Amino acid sequence: MPKVIQWFPGHMTKAMREMEEKRDLCDGVICVLDARAPVATLNKNLRKIFGGKPILYILNKADLADEKADGFLRLIEKGGQQCVKINAADGNSRHILIRKLTQMTEEKRARAEEKGVNRTFRFMVAGIPNTGKSTIVNLMSGQKKAKTGDKAGITRGVSWIRLGAFDLLDTPGTMPPSFDNQTLARHLAYIGSINDDILDIGDVAFELLGELAEKYPEYLTARYGIEDFSDKLSMYETLCKRRGFILRGGEFDYERGARALLDDFRKGRLGRVCLESASDCTENPF
Repeated sequence: MPKVIQWFPGHMTKAMREMEEKRDLCDGVICVLDARAPVATLNKNLRKIFGGKPILYILNKADLADEKADGFLRLIEKGGQQCVKINAADGNSRHILIRKLTQMTEEKRARAEEKGVNRTFRFMVAGIPNTGKSTIVNLMSGQKKAKTGDKAGITRGVSWIRLGAFDLLDTPGTMPPSFDNQTLARHLAYIGSINDDILDIGDVAFELLGELAEKYPEYLTARYGIEDFSDKLSMYETLCKRRGFILRGGEFDYERGARALLDDFRKGRLGRVCLESASDCTENPF
């Protein structure tokens, strides 16, 4: 039985309070999701903070996701919200975002111009840790104004970033106080949205191996030579053999195997994946 995953650092409570205080200063919200796990990376508690503000959902890291991510784009748009699918590490994505934000503020801009006012529109950038919020802020600003990193929880406080036609409020990644759905919690662990330091990495990798065997067995065969998917421990040991993770005495180095699997998955070395499917959603969570 996998260990129950919970993670809600103290600074997140303060961050969510600050976001709520600044909500009325914003014309809309940019909600960043990971295209590999859009449902897991949707913090429903943030929806309460957003109120009735228009939302632009960004399916980020689309270069790591397969075609199932397109289903979520259609699902979000069907619910009346705006959505784009991008890779924030690609400079060309900046034009996509600027164009979409310009479209979203077109009517307000026109009304302001009729009154002779040249308005700057403000958007809050929000989401789960490690989905790429600060990378998106840097992409849109054209320079490194926000801290980025692979570790969850890099951004700790809210801050305004001025970009000319738009002001962006960069916010820390925020988790729900508890995870009712442990499958979604594991998806967050796989993609690095939960700090690895509080996780049993071996347990996380073991569960990931099982999910990949079910959804993308061909990737495990190509990368690690795994052909028998009937037993997770056997798969784990085949991975260790292929990568040479053997300790003195012939024992397997399970920890190195776990970290290698997670690193390969997070960096897209296994192939493009989507851990979730829009067709499995019984209701529109967006």
